[in-house]
Amino acid sequence: MQKLELNRRNFIRTTLIGGAGLLTASSSFANDEEKLKSRPIIKRKLGKTGLELPIVSFGVMRVDSPALIHAALKEGIIHFDTAHGYQRGKNEELLGEILKDLPRNSFIIATKVQPEEQDRTTGKLGAASTSKAFLEKLDISLKRLNLDCVDILYVHALSTRDAVLFPEMLEAVTQAKKTGKAKFVGVSTHRNEPEVIQAVIDSNIYDVVLTAINYKQAHLAEVKKAIAAAAKAGIGVIAMKTMAGAFHDKERTQPINCKAALKFVMQDENITTSIPGIINFDQLTENASVNRDLTLTTKEQADLIIDKSQGSLYCQQCNQCVPNCRKDLPIPELMRAYMYTYGYRDVLNAQELIANLELPDNPCEICNNCKVECTQNFQVRNRIADVTRIKNVPEEFLI
Repeated sequence: MQKLELNRRNFIRTTLIGGAGLLTASSSFANDEEKLKSRPIIKRKLGKTGLELPIVSFGVMRVDSPALIHAALKEGIIHFDTAHGYQRGKNEELLGEILKDLPRNSFIIATKVQPEEQDRTTGKLGAASTSKAFLEKLDISLKRLNLDCVDILYVHALSTRDAVLFPEMLEAVTQAKKTGKAKFVGVSTHRNEPEVIQAVIDSNIYDVVLTAINYKQAHLAEVKKAIAAAAKAGIGVIAMKTMAGAFHDKERTQPINCKAALKFVMQDENITTSIPGIINFDQLTENASVNRDLTLTTKEQADLIIDKSQGSLYCQQCNQCVPNCRKDLPIPELMRAYMYTYGYRDVLNAQELIANLELPDNPCEICNNCKVECTQNFQVRNRIADVTRIKNVPEEFLI
């Protein structure tokens, strides 16, 4: 009986101590949260635009929750990035509905319009890429957004110097500023970033460049050098693709430390802000915390070092695979669609991207002995066959 009583006392004592420990840990966590929120938000100037932005902004591409946008505003996030083509226009409509009753000076809106005709392999713009067609799309975007003017207008997804300096696009963005439909204009780029950034500098027209940059880029040093030159020239630099696909594997069992990856990019003071995609409140909380603390913890540093040796869903967009493809497929774009599908679970955007490529179903089917080799050892043919399956899936099954 005495032994039973002792055991009972030990159980109660252990439970109480354990409970106290949990309370202490919870209290400590709450205190840490309060301390973090008491810190000022880190802000930087966007080149010569005069805009001052928190270092973490909001990529709205996959958002379907008004509450998430309102929560972001409460967190001090004011810059929201969308595009004419996101969710087939519904993304701009959603953002416009959410923000229409707010004071116009309480938020910054950026949207992106892609030229009408662009060769996905070479990046060249075609004859249909006219100023008129571009500005017509901008007018549609403004109507969806319930705005007379966007803060930043990008010519979207350019990858060559010639595309950046294409006369019709220069005319279009100049006209957009002149008519007051865009305060500032820029270019977004997913590949060949150093060349594109230098062309933006040389244009003497663009104010901003939105560029892919992350810790997994093989040419990171060249990208950072170009960014430094842009910042010196007064060009505002905004980062995207900071999380390099979010996962290492298709099955999503090996997550990237996205907070560490975001901090890594934003430690470069030549970059004003970043636009990570946010789809839930946990991601919002994590990303917003970087606005107040850029310090990489010991664990975060170790995670990034380990991550570099692992596989990836992030395509380097180096184009070295393309010359070996007998069908001249736009492989980098297809690999980006693969990343959207399996890394970000953004199947709708991946389907839109594939649809714009105007490819046959399973374009690799009739090819034997594929000659394509990837610098990252991707099984390119398998990935293409996998991701192009979504091409004809009805939209209602993808949302």
